[in-house]
Order: sequence, then C-alpha cells, then structure tokens
Amino acid sequence: MLALNAMVAIVKIVIGVRTGALTVLGAALESGLDMMNNGIGMTLVSVAGRAPDEDHPYGHDKFETLGAIGIVGFLSISCFELLREGVSSLLTGSVPRAVSRGDVALLVAVLLVNLFVVLFERRRGRQLSSVFLLADAEHTRSDILVTALALGSLVLVHYGWGRLDAWLAITVALIIAWSGFQILRQSIPVLVDERAIDARRLRGVVLGVPQIHDVRSVRSRSTASGQLFAEVTIAVSGGTSVEDAHQLADAVEAAIEREFGTSQVTVHVEPT
Repeated sequence: MLALNAMVAIVKIVIGVRTGALTVLGAALESGLDMMNNGIGMTLVSVAGRAPDEDHPYGHDKFETLGAIGIVGFLSISCFELLREGVSSLLTGSVPRAVSRGDVALLVAVLLVNLFVVLFERRRGRQLSSVFLLADAEHTRSDILVTALALGSLVLVHYGWGRLDAWLAITVALIIAWSGFQILRQSIPVLVDERAIDARRLRGVVLGVPQIHDVRSVRSRSTASGQLFAEVTIAVSGGTSVEDAHQLADAVEAAIEREFGTSQVTVHVEPT
C-alpha cells in the first residue's frame, strides 16, 4: 500500500505542477497524506497487537486510536491549505494551463489504484478489527472522490472552463474536512471510555442469572478492536458461602460473554 500511494502521489504532483490545477494538487496532497499514514500504520498496528503487559494491563489498542486521531491532524492541514489556495485563486482569477489527454489517462489509472487500495484496506481492517486501517480506508475512499473531482477539473480545463477549478478545489477541501469529522466521531468514544453497552441491558443480562438479588452498579467500555471490559457489582443472600459466591460470579461472566461476545468481566459480590 505504501508503494502504491507513493506512486499515486508522484503522478498527481507531476500533473498538478505541469497544469497548475489546484484540484489536482489538492488530490496530490491527499495521496501524500495516505503515504504518510501507511508508514505510521505499519508501526501502530504492530504496537496495538501486543499482548497486555505490566505497564499496559488493558492492552495496547488505544495506540491505534491515537494513530487515527493523527490522521485527522494531517487532514486538517491539507484542508486548510487547499481552502486557502482555492480562495486565493478565486480572488486573483488564475486558471490552470493546458491539459493533455495523457494527463487525463494517468488520472484515470490513479483512480483505479485508489479503488483497489480502499477495498484491500477495508477487507484487512475488518479481518483484524483494526480501527486505524478502517480509518485509513475511509480516508482513501474520500481520495477516490477527490481524484474524480481532479479528473473532472482537467476535463473542464480542456474545454475552457478553467475558472471552475478553484471551486472544485474548495469542494475537495470540504470533503477532506468531512472525512476527518467522521474519523473523530468514531475515535473519540474509545479514547474517553464511553459506555460500550446500555446499562439497563447489561443489568437485565446479569439479573437473568439465578440467585442474584440485585445489581448495584455496572460499568462498561470497549477498545478499538471491539474488546469489551465490564465491571458489575451484584448482591446475593447474606448466607451465601464464598464458594457459591465465586460460582455466581463465574455464571455472570459466562452470561455476559454469551450475550455480548468475548469479554473481560470483573464481578464484585456483596451481601444483600
């Protein structure tokens, strides 16, 4: 993926510099960010996949989420620069230079490469439950639309409508901003440990276990890979032996796993 994104970025830069089309240069910036993200991703995915250790008892998944936030930072920079150049072009009335059929053909080839990268990253992201790969696939998916707009800009320049390039460049910037917002919306809940499961639903599952009189508190959160962590405080009869209380705690853990999948559950037992 790194080599493909590097090739795509170089092709767009060459075409953008030669024609002066802002939309193409914006697409080149987007592909350059894809290349940087691939380099970051190769490091973060390997770190996030490490088993829990003494310093990180809950695992390393959040390193991947931090990487996804890093993508948003890069997107913000590209969005600002493209908006600035687009507005400047509108004010000065500058238009791109002549476009050849070879430029159009190269962008069509780049569009097909972008499509392949998106499909591959999305498939691998789902297989590995990788929030970073899925975020990067979303970023590259926006790159497809950006490249399509760049292609449209070259066609318009060819037919004498070069003044529309600045408007298309601003449209590209807005697409990049929307892509960043979507990544943030998925990443922030993981970083701030937002509730993973509705408390009433979790209580209902626990109360379904026989001999549990009450559920006094429940908490849940999930990691970027979908790993569920839950803490439950249950109330049982005051005469319950330690052994029976331990068996009830095991039963609660099993019930939560049956309902919500693989989970790490901590059960506190208190007398009624």
